[in-house]
Amino acid sequence: MHQPISLRLGAALGPSLGKLAGGTLLVALLALPALHLWTAEGSALHVSAYTLTLVGKILCYAIVALALDLVWGYTGLLSLGHGLFFALGGYGMGMYLMRAIGHDGNYQSDLPDFMVFLDWKELPWFWQGSEHFLWALCLVVAVPGLLALAFGWLAFRSRIKGVYFSIMTQALTFAAMLLFFRNETGFGGNNGFTDFKRILGYGVADPATRATLFLLTVLLLAAALAGGYWLVRSRFGRLLTAIRDAESRLMFCGYNPLYYKLAIWVISAVLCGLAGALYVPQVGIINPGEMSPANSIEIAIWVAVGGRGTLIGPVLGAALINGAKSWFTVAFPEYWLFFLGFLFIAVTLFLPRGVMGLMQRNKESR
Repeated sequence: MHQPISLRLGAALGPSLGKLAGGTLLVALLALPALHLWTAEGSALHVSAYTLTLVGKILCYAIVALALDLVWGYTGLLSLGHGLFFALGGYGMGMYLMRAIGHDGNYQSDLPDFMVFLDWKELPWFWQGSEHFLWALCLVVAVPGLLALAFGWLAFRSRIKGVYFSIMTQALTFAAMLLFFRNETGFGGNNGFTDFKRILGYGVADPATRATLFLLTVLLLAAALAGGYWLVRSRFGRLLTAIRDAESRLMFCGYNPLYYKLAIWVISAVLCGLAGALYVPQVGIINPGEMSPANSIEIAIWVAVGGRGTLIGPVLGAALINGAKSWFTVAFPEYWLFFLGFLFIAVTLFLPRGVMGLMQRNKESR
């Protein structure tokens, strides 16, 4: 039976329209820094520093949601500790930014202000080299990556999965949060790192610096999406979905899931670390609150709302929820958590495949 012309035309135009929408969004995001730099503040086209920072922060969250989707949506590993990897990347960059303050701090010391306040006499050994930007980048990648490698090796080798794996990841981030809250650990305690002055010699608050950081965030998100699409469509990606759907059958076929799960777990953690490194100079602060289990649970909600196993869905979910959060916390701050809980319950009950599943269902019904 031949399909109606309208259905054939819709099927042919579907991917093209998707690419067109993605390209239009990318152009719009790339235009925001230009509108921030090259339009007058009173102009209707001007993008304020607040708006640029807010969108940049949401894009960083979108990268984290995409990273979680790789391990949850495609591999079936629900992590409730991805906020830890995000925060570790932020702390790695924050150490460099604190050293870059130099003598411009309140105490005009070579040591960061919080160390002077706590009567530290010298830098701890793990702060050595943090004045170099390249070393900070190494920390941003290596610390989340190595922690994920060690934790993943122990967990996957023991074949821990399901709810037990989720609880272990949440316990890990909670333990790290308690550790970083302590003043004697050398990470600023409850206050964390803030009051940054410059990065690579440029003022953090300068419009050109803000625009550059925003562009780097857009490029990282675009690269993560492109790399993610290539990855999940490769043989490696097909094995990941096989682990999610029938791990025991895959083992019967002669594959060892350990190394595949470990690889995607480490890739996801590094991606979170890079997002955290871009988040900190844009937002201007990093503290142990970013490691709270509630933050990691919220990341899972972004993925669920957008549609796990789709890559673009979690990005959309992170944008929708954080955009709503920015509005709710100003207009109705006391109701935000109720709204978030209601949204998650509604999506679980009525939209198990998230927003992307709803869009796909509407497309198929036409």
